[in-house]
Amino acid sequence: MKRMHLHVSVPDLTRSIQFYETLFGAAPVVVKDDYAKWMLDDPKVNFAISERARAAGVDHIGIQVDSAEELGELSDRLKAAGADTFDQEATTCCYAKSDKSWIRDPAGVRWETFFTFGEATSYGEDEVLPEPLAAACCGPADASAPKQACC
Repeated sequence: MKRMHLHVSVPDLTRSIQFYETLFGAAPVVVKDDYAKWMLDDPKVNFAISERARAAGVDHIGIQVDSAEELGELSDRLKAAGADTFDQEATTCCYAKSDKSWIRDPAGVRWETFFTFGEATSYGEDEVLPEPLAAACCGPADASAPKQACC
């Protein structure tokens, strides 16, 4: 099973949690000081918000999979489309342990495909992503920006 993933950077986590609880008719399944996540079945989406000192709005889009094999298939499709991917194994991100493959689509939108296999006690490790993916949520938007972890 695959699940769409949307991550939105918000300026006020408390107000945003209240808004999305009302919109989705459900409380988040994860709430931290800087992060909240809903695992919705209708629509089937992993929706996350965070206050991570990034510009407000859609941070990235992704596809969450249930196995390492599915992640390999999606990563292979991205590579077959002629795109360079940035792959991460056993990374800590959004209070979870995951394997990931990152890419920018032709319009510059950041996408991640990922398989989550455990929980973590911290938001994530600082990652420095190679160009042109450096603006993905696990890396700085430019060399002078502070490093950011991701979901």
